[in-house]
Amino acid sequence: MKTPEELVARFREQGYKVTPQRQLIFRLLNGNTAHPTAETLYEVAAEQMPGISLRTVYQTLSELSAMGEVQHIDLGSGAVRFDPNVDDHHHVVCSTCGVVHDVYVNQTPLQFEGDVEGFAVHSTRIVFSGECAQCAHLSA
Repeated sequence: MKTPEELVARFREQGYKVTPQRQLIFRLLNGNTAHPTAETLYEVAAEQMPGISLRTVYQTLSELSAMGEVQHIDLGSGAVRFDPNVDDHHHVVCSTCGVVHDVYVNQTPLQFEGDVEGFAVHSTRIVFSGECAQCAHLSA
């Protein structure tokens, strides 16, 4: 993800207003590896800026997603999450505690089995479900 300063410039280039609330959201996303929901970001933002609205968080995330600056990801857990890491990667999700981590999988060359000859892959999104080391240790 771009730095908060770079996002300010991108927003201005796109004709979006750059408000203190949006700048806060940019800072909260910068380096964030927790894959937060909009509600989680809102809770943290509201502690720092009590007047911020959940609508502002959703709108900013939607615009960032449309610009390709965050990934809008559905991990099958109900709530949509946002990932500021826009590199080509996948996710592992602990089915016990819900922690999410980025993973990189060597997919080259990608080969299919079945009747899909000529299919051109544009992107992949894989979610690996399992149990993280900490939860596995607790259940042992």
